[in-house]
Amino acid sequence: MRYFIELAYNGKNYHGWQKQPNATSVQETLESKLSILLKEEIDVIGCGRTDTGVHAKNYFLHFETEAIFDTERLNFQLNSILPKDITIFSIFRVEPNFHARFDATEREYEYWISTKPDPFHFELSLLYTKPLDIEAMNETAKLLLSHSDFECFSKVHTDVKTFICNVTYAKWELRENGKLVFTIRADRFLRNMVRAIVGTLLEVGKGKINQEDFKQILQSKNRSEAGMSVAAHGLFLTKISYPDFKK
Repeated sequence: MRYFIELAYNGKNYHGWQKQPNATSVQETLESKLSILLKEEIDVIGCGRTDTGVHAKNYFLHFETEAIFDTERLNFQLNSILPKDITIFSIFRVEPNFHARFDATEREYEYWISTKPDPFHFELSLLYTKPLDIEAMNETAKLLLSHSDFECFSKVHTDVKTFICNVTYAKWELRENGKLVFTIRADRFLRNMVRAIVGTLLEVGKGKINQEDFKQILQSKNRSEAGMSVAAHGLFLTKISYPDFKK
């Protein structure tokens, strides 16, 4: 039987989602706790990777087991033994072929920037207090919607077969308490893609490059032409979209 888990995590203390040798990951932590509770070795498949220090406000995984259990009770038990920086929202059964990663139709990320010092958000946002031309950043961000090859924003030597992504939304918004948020949605994202896009759009906001420069960066397919990647601690995976769940 296949089950989905909806959860969230603060990525500060983890070397990303995916388990790896000699490093603490979210995937490894969840597998360990599920295996204890279900008394068998459990492997989990996540809806995607997040890099070291990146957070997820909305994340899904699936696992398989023949064990009989009450989903609400397992939810409570998991939250009782997991670290406080991982929270389980729900556990539910799905059809055997429903896949946490491959059946996801859209993903949304947010990047948070604090435009003034804030003692409550310094660990969850990038502090940048100098003026930014948000209008120019938004006009330039629109170019992402009409482009498809994002190799220029991908981590080099990555093991993907294609750099094609369908970006459907990209916008900066100034919210309460001086928090500047960049929201981007696409069917898929490349490793480091969002952080590289944010870093390059900040160069636009600073007036160091213009919209035409950004267009040339997109066409270059060269990571070295784009701006620096911003720090991981301001990045959040905020939404995973699926077709209607068939429980």
